[in-house]
Amino acid sequence: MTAQTLMVQGTTSDAGKSALVTALCRYYARRNIRVVPFKPQNMALNSAVTEDGGEIGRAQAVQAAACYLQSHTDMNPVLLKPNSDKTAQVIIHGKAYKNLNAKQYHAYKKQARQAVLASWQRLSQGYDKVIVEGAGSPAEINLREGDIANMGFAEAVDCPVILIADIDKGGVFAHLVGTLALLSASERQRVIGFVINRFRGDINMLQSGLDWLEQKTGKPVLAVLPYLQDFYLEAEDSLKQFMTASHAEGQAFNIVIPALPRISNHTDFDALHLQPDIHTHFVKHTDTAPAADLVILPGSKSVRDDLDWLKQQGWSAYLNRHLRYGGKVLGICGGYQMLGRKIHDPQGIEGESGVSSGLGWLDIETVLHREKCLRQRQGQLWHGEIAVAGYEIHAGLSTGPDTQRAVIDYGARQDGARSTDNQVMGCYLHGLFDQAEARQQLLAWAGYRGTTTQFDLHEKREQGINMIADAVERYFDFKRLDSALAKNATHKKGAECAF
Repeated sequence: MTAQTLMVQGTTSDAGKSALVTALCRYYARRNIRVVPFKPQNMALNSAVTEDGGEIGRAQAVQAAACYLQSHTDMNPVLLKPNSDKTAQVIIHGKAYKNLNAKQYHAYKKQARQAVLASWQRLSQGYDKVIVEGAGSPAEINLREGDIANMGFAEAVDCPVILIADIDKGGVFAHLVGTLALLSASERQRVIGFVINRFRGDINMLQSGLDWLEQKTGKPVLAVLPYLQDFYLEAEDSLKQFMTASHAEGQAFNIVIPALPRISNHTDFDALHLQPDIHTHFVKHTDTAPAADLVILPGSKSVRDDLDWLKQQGWSAYLNRHLRYGGKVLGICGGYQMLGRKIHDPQGIEGESGVSSGLGWLDIETVLHREKCLRQRQGQLWHGEIAVAGYEIHAGLSTGPDTQRAVIDYGARQDGARSTDNQVMGCYLHGLFDQAEARQQLLAWAGYRGTTTQFDLHEKREQGINMIADAVERYFDFKRLDSALAKNATHKKGAECAF
């Protein structure tokens, strides 16, 4: 029996698609329905390593957790990771294919569709419900041809669509009606209802607008979801939560993180951002960077280009001054590579082949290789007996004298390097700060003298999943949804797929 497929599309990016899919996944999983998330095509620099050793968008890993499942590459068969303004690394079924520009990827879409269809068919045969997340907006006219991310997918597999819009942005009725107007007749027909997200205030003040919307479009409003305070889910690809929220300064422990143009996996710092006595500053230019207790160089999709950007923005001088006054520096993944003496890219993995001089704070050199290292890891920090867990996603091998002072011991191998004066260190592990004891140990090394809030980020994520699921359970009109799904089923064109 083929699973029922339901797709969530948004009027804009960050409308709440990921959160709604997460909520629906947990809602159905609570009822012992075999449910699975799916995103045909994702463009994001925050990724996750799956149980089967592949790479998918981070949102789909969170949605898998909402279903009480281990993540799998079929949940996100096509992942695009931009490495410049014009090119992206194309990842198919969890493995890097090649770097393509927009024109090249458009020509490749036929093969990408086949990957999408194969994954969807496998999931459809193994589960009762497939909850699909669209990408961006379905009304992007210039992206309609060959679309596999939104209505192109929905039309191909003949599935119904929920359209979600964010009222907190303003213009919610224009977003919904305008999006609907830009769809084809068959696409409009498969939209079975609307969800309005992040509403604040008295719902009675909105009712006349809801009545107008339903009369104007003939589509039901399935839910008005409230704005949730203290709500946490890992971000798909946005630094907005870090840029707009901060803790009180003064006695706070200050961490400065360069906002690299191609920053990746910035979810590494969620646990730091959530801790009340730590202030995380993501900054673009050193002239706006405050004094820091700890500077962290984050991961990057284009390490050599972002290294050049760091130098151009004055970060070499900033780090030199920071270290001279006793500060500490930590590099993660690409940031770790930048701290070394040289980065060699003989095969042109991230752009033109060549060698870049690193910042020189660690006595290591890195050679980039075409084959990515994709592994989930568990080990101990260099002090011993402090467990740490996370994942590796990198295309390079770092060697040199400072690797003899490793940061993490995995038993069979070690990871990372520390300088002789112990002021600088780096490693490849993403998720360093997620466990409370490891976070305490790493911050103590950096000079933090407080006691970290004893929370595990995985538990915090579970709270977020349950919070949005509870909101959906309370405010979503599932009777109207079921009625709309039943009505849609009577208009099915059949099981044939248009791919």
